[in-house]
Amino acid sequence: MSIEVRTVENKKDLKTFVKVPFPIFKGNEYWVPQLIVEEMDVFNPKKNPAYDEAESKQFVAYKNGKPVGRIAGILSHAANKKFDSKNIRFGWFDTIDDYDVAKALFDAVENWGKEHGMETLTGPQGFTDLDPEGMLVEGFDQLPTIAVYYNHPYYVDFMGKYGFEKEIDYVEFKALPPYEEGIPPKLLRLGERIKERSSLSLLKFKNRKEIMKRAPEIFELLDEAYEEIYGSVPLSRKQIEYYVKKYIPFVDKDLLQVAVDENDNVVGFMLSLPSLSRAFQKANGRLLPFGWFRLMRALKEFEILDFYLAGVKKKYRGVGVDLMMVLEVTKIAMDKGVKFSESNPELETNKKIQAQWKYFNPTLHKRRRIFKKNIG
Repeated sequence: MSIEVRTVENKKDLKTFVKVPFPIFKGNEYWVPQLIVEEMDVFNPKKNPAYDEAESKQFVAYKNGKPVGRIAGILSHAANKKFDSKNIRFGWFDTIDDYDVAKALFDAVENWGKEHGMETLTGPQGFTDLDPEGMLVEGFDQLPTIAVYYNHPYYVDFMGKYGFEKEIDYVEFKALPPYEEGIPPKLLRLGERIKERSSLSLLKFKNRKEIMKRAPEIFELLDEAYEEIYGSVPLSRKQIEYYVKKYIPFVDKDLLQVAVDENDNVVGFMLSLPSLSRAFQKANGRLLPFGWFRLMRALKEFEILDFYLAGVKKKYRGVGVDLMMVLEVTKIAMDKGVKFSESNPELETNKKIQAQWKYFNPTLHKRRRIFKKNIG
């Protein structure tokens, strides 16, 4: 049967694109469906400010008239300017177990990149580091967080067959509460000494309104913290506002740690959230009629804690800001009865962030990969 690849041209096509994964992963206990309405917004230039410095084209593969695969091509002008590259990204890649379908999709993005004079193709990546990135290569029997995508093992085989090679890996950790009888006094004293010597303190938020006031500062710090990380793209003011509205409503005031100096300037932050993966599975892509209720319930009743983002100003790295925040999160997590925690993807080369997990008896249980292919 012939394979036809069509470009997404309208809202109806985009909804088809967004819903492609549902039959591909039907019955899979590890796949976590994203919310359809949010996925639609990602590819809406009127709602996603990333389009101010990027272009995107989405493709859907059809076999016998049925949608069987998808892929998004992303031309990030911001990234190419920062890294002096001529690179096209791909993301949102899904396919049935048929290499011809995968090849047709990769060909579509590659050809689009060549039309724009691009010389390399990398992915899976999004518009920014806050979009899902990396293809799962280890840990197919583990439940992912909502910040990443799950994929079948055959995806990885298709990458090599098409000519992709490893660019860089991300690692993810699963961790248990550190101590059955509480945090050792010695470690708590160390945390207090760090506060005294550095004149730093942790903010205590009374409500979400207070968090919203400091949220722009947190995301601005994210830019500095991630500046040297592979593939990171600077966030515009509009993008910061976009992500604040997208993520802050789900933040637990007790689980957001923000460190400030004596002048009340934000110098570090650590964001963790109750795991929403099972709630997303039950919602099955929809907030109505019961999806929203399931999400709200998961935010209040949880046994798994997901670590999302963390960053420290360059000036304050190495003075223990991260330890201060880790200790506070640990105390709160233990009080809430958390059974284990999950990291989100961390670059395999980022040893400093990985060092924070040593207090949590970590197990590396998932690995994701960004692939690269020369197309010039």
